[in-house]
Amino acid sequence: MPTLFLGHGASGDARSMAPWVAALRPNGVEARTLQLPKANAERAADVFRTSLRELPDAAIGGHSYGGRAASLVAAGQDVTALILLSYPLHRPGHPDDLRTDHWPRITCPVLVLSGDHDQFANIELLRREVRKLRTHELVVLPGQRHGLLAVKEEAAARIAAFLSV
Repeated sequence: MPTLFLGHGASGDARSMAPWVAALRPNGVEARTLQLPKANAERAADVFRTSLRELPDAAIGGHSYGGRAASLVAAGQDVTALILLSYPLHRPGHPDDLRTDHWPRITCPVLVLSGDHDQFANIELLRREVRKLRTHELVVLPGQRHGLLAVKEEAAARIAAFLSV
């Protein structure tokens, strides 16, 4: 059973990722939530690094801020896989301020799940930016904004399939 360390969004905490843990378990993925500091993504990345020292074969990822922190880790060290739920590509209303400079350094397979109405990720920009990743799969979820809980079962199935390859 693959293990996935999951980080929460900026307005959440480790408990807010409990629905993902519950959705992933029946799909054969053991998700472990991480409590991230709210200061900045680099400090949050250290939580992932510490967790990977204990279980180096785990995949990493998270929702929004948690995914961004995980992506910073994946850009600096080898990881099994990276799962990005609603990656915060840019601040709402600021599509010129992209957060992907580090993506070309990510060498692991990356699954990006994003709603087609996500205010943090213009979908056409996201389609362009994922090309910076060596190995990626982009799943666009129709009708979804920045949160993906309404489609968590579908997303969990996609995550499980991606991690089982």
